[in-house]
Amino acid sequence: MYDICGHRTDGKVLNCPYASPSIKPDDLFSAKIQSLCPTITGKVCCTETQFDTLRSQVQQAVPFLVGCPACLRNFLNLFCELSCSPNQSLFINVTSVAEVSGNLTVDGIDYHITDTFGEGLYESCKEVKFGTMNTRAINFVGGGAQNFREWFTFIGQKAPPGFPGSPYAINFKSSTPESSAMVPMNLSVYSCACSSPEPLPPHEEDSCSIRIGPLKVRCIELSMVLVYILLVSCFFGWAALNRRRDITQPGDSSEPLLHPVEEDGINSETKENILGVKVQRHAQLSPVQRYMAKFYRSYGSWIARNPSLILFMSVAIVLALSSGLYNFKVETRPEKLWVGPESKAAEEKKYFDTHLSPFYRIEQLILATVPDPKSGRAPSIVTDENILLLFDIQQKVDQIRGNYSGSEVSLPDICLKPLGEDCATQSILQYFKMDSGTFDDYGGVEHAEYCFQHYTSAEMCLSAFQAPVDPSAVLGGFSGNNYSEATAFVVTYPVNNVIGDSSNENARAVAWEKSFIQLAKEELLPMVRSKNLSLSFSSESSIEEELKRESTADVITIAASYLVMFIYISVTLGDAPQFSTFYISSKVLLGLSGVVLVLLSVLGSVGVFSALGVKSTLIIMEVIPFLVLAVGVDNMCILVHAVKRQPRDVSLEQRISSALVEVGPSITLASLSEVLAFAVGAFVPMPACRIFSMFAALAIMLDFFLQITAFVALIVFDCKRSADNRIDCFPCIKVPSSSQESVEGGRGPGFLERYMKEVHAPVLGLWVVKMVVVAVFLAFALASIISRASQAPDTSYIAKPAASWLDDFLVWLSPEAFGCCRKFTNGSYCPPDDQCFRHSDLVQDRPSTAQFREKLPWFLNALPSADCAKGGHGAYTNSVDLKGYESGVIQASEFRTYHTPLNTQIDIFPYSVFYIFFEQYLNIWTVALTNLAIAIGIQLNAVSVVNLIMSIGIAVEFCVHISHAFLMSSGNREQRATEALETMGASVFSGITLTKLVGVIVLCFARSEIFVVYYFQMYLALVIIGFLHGLVFLPVILSLAGPPQLHLDIEQQQTEEASSSLLN
Repeated sequence: MYDICGHRTDGKVLNCPYASPSIKPDDLFSAKIQSLCPTITGKVCCTETQFDTLRSQVQQAVPFLVGCPACLRNFLNLFCELSCSPNQSLFINVTSVAEVSGNLTVDGIDYHITDTFGEGLYESCKEVKFGTMNTRAINFVGGGAQNFREWFTFIGQKAPPGFPGSPYAINFKSSTPESSAMVPMNLSVYSCACSSPEPLPPHEEDSCSIRIGPLKVRCIELSMVLVYILLVSCFFGWAALNRRRDITQPGDSSEPLLHPVEEDGINSETKENILGVKVQRHAQLSPVQRYMAKFYRSYGSWIARNPSLILFMSVAIVLALSSGLYNFKVETRPEKLWVGPESKAAEEKKYFDTHLSPFYRIEQLILATVPDPKSGRAPSIVTDENILLLFDIQQKVDQIRGNYSGSEVSLPDICLKPLGEDCATQSILQYFKMDSGTFDDYGGVEHAEYCFQHYTSAEMCLSAFQAPVDPSAVLGGFSGNNYSEATAFVVTYPVNNVIGDSSNENARAVAWEKSFIQLAKEELLPMVRSKNLSLSFSSESSIEEELKRESTADVITIAASYLVMFIYISVTLGDAPQFSTFYISSKVLLGLSGVVLVLLSVLGSVGVFSALGVKSTLIIMEVIPFLVLAVGVDNMCILVHAVKRQPRDVSLEQRISSALVEVGPSITLASLSEVLAFAVGAFVPMPACRIFSMFAALAIMLDFFLQITAFVALIVFDCKRSADNRIDCFPCIKVPSSSQESVEGGRGPGFLERYMKEVHAPVLGLWVVKMVVVAVFLAFALASIISRASQAPDTSYIAKPAASWLDDFLVWLSPEAFGCCRKFTNGSYCPPDDQCFRHSDLVQDRPSTAQFREKLPWFLNALPSADCAKGGHGAYTNSVDLKGYESGVIQASEFRTYHTPLNTQIDIFPYSVFYIFFEQYLNIWTVALTNLAIAIGIQLNAVSVVNLIMSIGIAVEFCVHISHAFLMSSGNREQRATEALETMGASVFSGITLTKLVGVIVLCFARSEIFVVYYFQMYLALVIIGFLHGLVFLPVILSLAGPPQLHLDIEQQQTEEASSSLLN
């Protein structure tokens, strides 16, 4: 091929299809050839016009590859040998010609190249990155080729008129015909030291495994099984030994749970055994227990004598604390909920926003196809009809006018405009310049599919704002680079963001966003659904608006949950219903009063912190009332049931006093444990969790205060009402005294009490059942550990190469990038005319400090173009802080990239606008019960961690009352565990388990996803697991390895009759 014999309709030149002897160029032409093709010396097989054409054609690829000189040199050699090599006839063969304007021109050639050169070329270029677009250069100059053959196929395609590429077909071949004298081109290949090294092989998680018959078991699993067997065996061996000791010791299971307590706090009782030996039984109470028993006995008597005073004073105190509600405010800003002002993420965000510029606001539409109900696969969305529909949607978005202080706000008023006056909207419509009128002219969907592969190299594919649009940013639901299979259009509207917003730019943007969301709900959704498509949408303010909506969205659900629990409380507090006396024995008014006290404790807590200037949150408003009610109800049940268990033949004052002595210490211990559990959560740096813990701790403390004051006083009033034969809810009405006898005649054991005594406790007492319970619970714990240990995160979360302004600046300066950095003869910067530097001007191909300082502002102001895609304006305008640059200091700079979706708890150090929401994960493992979350499959975040902290309090509720009853009972471990279940099991089951269950079940009907997932599912799991631990696992453990009893049998004396009988 020699010289030019014609031009295509798009202006591209066509070579002549005949051979010509090589010529010796003149000195100027030779210098030009050496500057681009140093491997060609002496004679050449091209004209100067051909060479200039070659130079202009490869010029577009140079900025992509110049970051790696070896890659660029290999790439240029490929085309230099094709166009100007004196040995061209040895590896070039014209296979087809075409007539253009009466002249024959080349239409197709065979280019014989060795695999060695092809492989070396590809290896040197495959890792070269194009930072401006956060991707690799091979995606632009090679169509994303995975090997050199795919790259050659891409290069050799004959480009249609108006599109970039070769004007004729090039068929790359690695061999020559046997009968010919042709020899494949095989220049030496330069290796690229700047290419990324091969990635390390992935960590082999299952490297250690053992085969047992047909099964392949991992080492960690086998070791856990062996540890499990060893622990279970040791535990049961030790428990069996202690069981023999207990059997040899005398015990009496008929003793009451609590013996009469004397004023010194020591239980004492004298009884005579079968041998006539008098035994004094003492409960060896600790000083704290002794003090609490003495306090509650005196306090119970006093409150029974002064219920009105106690009720008035306690309620008045809490109402006074509630007065702080005048300063009540709700925090809905996400960054204030997840990250504290002194946190690392907040400091980094502040630094980034101050020195560079805040990340732009994001408004987004996602238009997707609906999966086929049979196959489950969604069809491609890339069709003419769907693109035209997107144009209709865009037209409506362009017509949006927000209202800010009486002035209209449109998208062009607030959008990001990096390269001119056009918005930098990320949409597939940019391939048509955002103009529906060009859709048919450009070729419809075929043009879009062409731009998927040539979005940086084709002028017709550049966006309206003159920048390439990555198809991966505007499409979704595709695999690899199969963009035509995409199932979703992603439209992103970047909007300017301002620090401090002194100009009210953000307020103007919020006004537009409200109109945008309204349009999407009222017009776009029906339009899209009529086409059997789906539409998702969001704005920058969507999270904050959703938090506000969540605050009121499920008020009815929460109210229904309260109502259901109130009904249950009213039923469970009363005696077994009898038609003749139910209106007297019921406790509806008492239950309602208890619910009101719970609400007062919540109001008091919120009032105190509101007065101190602490803002409330969504979690506080929706969770704490439910939590405190769930915690408070069990105390109500336990107190009422304790009073009912007292003998009816003693005075009301003695019954109240004895009931408080019986359950007061366990209630105090449970409440104190819950308060401390939440108080610990107040030290967590996550604001949402910390504030919740503070509010919850004070609310539970106030609830406990009202339980032992106001509610006990209400119990006194209810007992007097019942004794006086007055109707529940209408205490002013008194029924005839004939019904009083049935009410006062005593109370038999209820269904739950009979179940605990006759079924639950005897079944758990079976040795086989104990073995099964311990084995199952231990297996559950170890399974959770194995599940956690088997989860290992990926080693990298970077999805694309980083966009480095420094790398692109150095490329822009490079003499090889001859379409980039240029200057006038007076030294000032200008568009292409002459190069800034020659190799001799640089020090090891790098600029000096003075050169760097001079040219960096030029680079940041240079517009990208087809001749030089490395211009920094737009891509890096806000990436470098040049304040104080005159002194030679760059205050701050950024490197931009994409990462894979972050769905797990990992350490994050680089800055992103989204990282502020991941700050919660930096300390999450130190405060979360991870095994529980793994076992029930719920992701850890601020809400779930709050719930897990709350689970500590719930666990205490389930366990502390049974544990206290076990300590205070007599007999061996087996008898004491049974007695504890018979006495407190019913109260714990009805007051804690069932109360929480009936309230939780209502939450499954909530409209908010947060309620269904994190409140219904987590609460249900916590209640069920708490019940299993408190009423199944704990009694079994206590019966096997519980602490020794507090009662000691001390022989006092022997009767004379017993002595004489023994002597005889």
